[in-house]
Amino acid sequence: MISATRSGPPPRAEVARDPAVTARADRAGPGAPPPSSSAERYRALVDAHFNFIWRSLRGLGVPAGSADDAAQHVFLIAYQKLEEIAPGRERSFLFGTALGVAANARRAGARRRERCDDDAMAAAADGAPDPERLVEMKQARELLDEVLDAMEDDLRVAFVLFELEGVPTEEISAMLGLPKGTVASRLRRAREEFRAIARRVQARAQHGGGKR
Repeated sequence: MISATRSGPPPRAEVARDPAVTARADRAGPGAPPPSSSAERYRALVDAHFNFIWRSLRGLGVPAGSADDAAQHVFLIAYQKLEEIAPGRERSFLFGTALGVAANARRAGARRRERCDDDAMAAAADGAPDPERLVEMKQARELLDEVLDAMEDDLRVAFVLFELEGVPTEEISAMLGLPKGTVASRLRRAREEFRAIARRVQARAQHGGGKR
């Protein structure tokens, strides 16, 4: 069975922690930096949720080479709408924004299968894996991406949140605006679909077949 392997953001993603960097990319927004309290809230927002959003974007189909830019975009939107984000709803807002960013990336044809996940895999690993271990991690990530890409979007979202990120079902219900029963149903169906697709992908890989 393909394991639901996580990968983490590479160190260069840390540039998003400075709101001034994001502000410079916001050509349409205000030129001045935010007030001190807003800047502090923004930094806290990024510190608390950047890794989660980066990994979620990967799980939603954004390639590793594009995940930094996509995450920057999510937090740029959060920066622009900071005053509209209710306290306690930060993660829901960010994930909802990430859904749109990931969908736009796919529609724009940015969902290219990449062969350069090594940096992300190394960042997620403990210590310094040897080359053979890195190859295994890269292959596992590629297989996981292929399975996730083949899942229905609604099931994929539930699977990424619960199985990959460990978000409780109650919070998923609040984040997606769905009844808890619907979330539970989607998770059950997502697990079944994940296992079925994984079996097909692994069987094809063992027989040397290409991707469908």
